[in-house]
Amino acid sequence: MQAVARDLLPRGVTGQALAQLEDAWLPLLQPFPWDETQSNALELRGRVLFGIGARLLGRDPQDAEAAGALWSLADGAHHCSDPRSREFLLATARKAWLPPKAPRQVRPLTVLAALAAHDVRRGTGGPGRVSTALVHRLRGTFRCQS
Repeated sequence: MQAVARDLLPRGVTGQALAQLEDAWLPLLQPFPWDETQSNALELRGRVLFGIGARLLGRDPQDAEAAGALWSLADGAHHCSDPRSREFLLATARKAWLPPKAPRQVRPLTVLAALAAHDVRRGTGGPGRVSTALVHRLRGTFRCQS
């Protein structure tokens, strides 16, 4: 808590934003199968985390929140042990909206969403992930959008 007070609060990260993380994690403690409740919680988790990251990188939180929602859905699916719930999360991630371009300052963060978009649409692994990350870092675009 001392580190939060010392490092985050002076940079505009509020206690309210950090408290939202609890709201995002609690539904993930429910038993399988998961549904919209858990996918909404995962999206909230990503929006909050990437929003905080954007603020720490000197940008408006909205510059990274949509990317965070997609990343969090893909991350949740990747770590989900229930096949039915995993497929639901992947289907939700495939429909997630991404902005046409991410501002340069938040690309170190949003590259995670570019990789997540690649993985949920084309599968994990392969040289395509490397080119996806490079193109996003240089141009800010999300190549794997549907």
